[in-house]
Amino acid sequence: MAGFRDIIGQEQIREHLQNALRTHQISHAYLINGERNSGKEFIAKIFSMALQCERGEDEPCQECHSCKQALSGNHPDIIRLVHEKPNTISVEDIRSKINADMGIKPYQGPYKIYLISEAEKMTPQAQNALLKTLEEPPEYGVILILTNSLEAMLPTVLSRCVLLNMKPVPDALVQKYLMETLQIPDYKAEVCTAFARGNIGRAKLLASSEEFDKVKQEAVTLLKYIHEMEIAEIAAAIRKITEYQFDVTDYLDILSIWYRDVLLFKATNDVNHLIFREEIQYIKKVADRSSYEGIETVLEALDKAKARLTANVSFDLTMQLLLLTIQEHG
Repeated sequence: MAGFRDIIGQEQIREHLQNALRTHQISHAYLINGERNSGKEFIAKIFSMALQCERGEDEPCQECHSCKQALSGNHPDIIRLVHEKPNTISVEDIRSKINADMGIKPYQGPYKIYLISEAEKMTPQAQNALLKTLEEPPEYGVILILTNSLEAMLPTVLSRCVLLNMKPVPDALVQKYLMETLQIPDYKAEVCTAFARGNIGRAKLLASSEEFDKVKQEAVTLLKYIHEMEIAEIAAAIRKITEYQFDVTDYLDILSIWYRDVLLFKATNDVNHLIFREEIQYIKKVADRSSYEGIETVLEALDKAKARLTANVSFDLTMQLLLLTIQEHG
């Protein structure tokens, strides 16, 4: 089942969309901006279903013919943009699958809804082609644009959309969801919540990932012994990371949380709020050995490494620089 009540956190977005449904003031274009796995797709799916629901209320009934079609992904008037190339949404994708199609009236629903996921992959030409439709959409046309990078969107496109920004979900809500809905034991829910940093989808993925525990263990082992390692051993550790079907930025988050624990322990001498409580003897050792400036330098280097990997800088080079900074300052 899926309705607005199942959206965890994101009260502002939920209220805005339900209010639009209640007052029948539906915009022709919405842009939902938020991290990967933060729940953009889920919100778009519920809103699309509610727009087409035969009861016409502010919550999809999930029982009418239209809702059942939406739930199974077979609604003829809810159209997902499927693009040919994995990393690019081309001008041709937009022209043939949205612009040309939107002129055809809906088959059965009151609206014709287009979902563009990973909209940051649209080329500037594709965005300009979409702009023509955004400027003069038919009465029944609704476009839902989902992105994790506002910077990649043209200002002209942004100005014609209702912008809805996903907010981090409070840790207490994330942990409650993992424990009550997914039945994750409390100690694991706590760790997954810390790593998710307000991203409910990421928390869910980590909680169900068999690799997460393995990767976490490998990362901690690397951090424990990095000061005794030669460059060749560090290079081998880097190669090992790539063997996992695990997002590298999530791996870097594990390292960040370790150093945040070090910083917290150095400042407070308190074990209770640490995520890696079971590693306290090592956390203490690093806290005693490192200066506040050194730990800050490492945390900044971790952020820099994430940015470099996002910008497709060489993985090996990025990780070597990072681990050498950790060796020197951590």
